[in-house]
Amino acid sequence: MKKFLSVLLLLFGMNSIAQDAKEIVKKADDKMQGLSNYTVMTIKIIRPSWERTMKMRSWSKGNDYSLIIIDEPVKDKGTVFLKRQKEIWNWLPSIDKSIKLPPSMMMQNWMGTDFTNDDLVKQSSVVNDYNHQLIGDSTIQKYDCYKIEMLPKEDAAVVWGKIILFIDKKEFMQMRVEYYDEDGYLINLMNFYDVKVMDGRLIPTRMEMIPAESPDKKTVMIFDSIKFDIDIDEDYFTTQNMKRVR
Repeated sequence: MKKFLSVLLLLFGMNSIAQDAKEIVKKADDKMQGLSNYTVMTIKIIRPSWERTMKMRSWSKGNDYSLIIIDEPVKDKGTVFLKRQKEIWNWLPSIDKSIKLPPSMMMQNWMGTDFTNDDLVKQSSVVNDYNHQLIGDSTIQKYDCYKIEMLPKEDAAVVWGKIILFIDKKEFMQMRVEYYDEDGYLINLMNFYDVKVMDGRLIPTRMEMIPAESPDKKTVMIFDSIKFDIDIDEDYFTTQNMKRVR
């Protein structure tokens, strides 16, 4: 009986740790996303011999709906990306055509940046598509962080074999993310900087994505402004609206 009770306590303890890890990830995700949001962003693609800057705006509602429009440079102006539940669409004004992106394109780089299509439209959910486990603590910059390992669930359509998250213990801010492939090799590293209050929330406002094999390259995403919990309907995220949004 004692042995049986010990096993039960061990299983209960393991389940509590897993649940705690998932709750931490959910709090961090909710803080950055809100129920909905409108964001104005600047993206800088930095290479050893050149740089390129893009301006864009995005709207999102939960994990199922997001819309991104490119404002600069001129040659890309009006290009739109839409996520509607499990579908990803791209509107190209130069050819007046919308294209549905297949799942196989989620690992491809987005618009020449070091972000993947999945990173930008967030096809996968860090809360629902992964199993979470606290694996330690770490200090990132000056912040004491939880170190959480995320492994994809068997039936989840995700692009990464493993993700390691570093989340600030006090404010639940993501401070570092490591992306691994199915063989356990580090592919991308994302660091977060410039913590500021935006629309009443303390969040990092600059993210740097660095390819592990090319540390001299990076893509910087800067939040110029963000509004959380905006009033926006699911009907805003349609293929018809891709052509109308300005």
